[in-house]
Amino acid sequence: MPRLHRDKPFIHPDCQITDSQFGEYVEIGAGSRVANSIFGDYSYCDRTCDIANAQIGKFSNIASFTRIGATDHPMEKASLHHFHYRSADYWDDAEHDADWFAHRASRMAFVGHDTWIGHGAIIKPEVTIGHGAVVASGAIVTKHVAPYTIVAGVTAQPIRRRFSEPVAERMMALAWWDWDNGKLRAALPDFRALSAEAFLEKYSG
Repeated sequence: MPRLHRDKPFIHPDCQITDSQFGEYVEIGAGSRVANSIFGDYSYCDRTCDIANAQIGKFSNIASFTRIGATDHPMEKASLHHFHYRSADYWDDAEHDADWFAHRASRMAFVGHDTWIGHGAIIKPEVTIGHGAVVASGAIVTKHVAPYTIVAGVTAQPIRRRFSEPVAERMMALAWWDWDNGKLRAALPDFRALSAEAFLEKYSG
């Protein structure tokens, strides 16, 4: 029997999951926290990830200790500290600042299909990682990443393209990530054996 299933995510022990949705064949690694997020089909994160206010595409590969949608503190206010927005934790007669939390939740990060987010990477709110892109281990991503581009560093900068622009455009047009499970299984030998260019020649002409 396969470990992953269509009807429910495989959530490892000690995870904290709130206000989130999961597609088919999704896996969440041990000790991870996922809040106000959506995972597309076949995507997974390894252990001890912290993902909030994020929309994850299909077939995304998220390595351990990654943080996506890293929250900000209110730098324009008199204090950075959360006493003034988590106020009910400090006083019986005060409430949390609902407006601040709504603002945080609205600042979504977007991670495209068939992406690879390396170990310990950080992706800031309102950043888009394009389809097929790779974020190197330890990178801090503060700006959008173009499709099929590899970025690294603090702050992250483009290193090179994963595929040439024509190949990337053809791959996005093919959109194999939208194939059903049966078609993926039938094409499995070609995913394993063919280069991207040969795969495109066979499946997109």
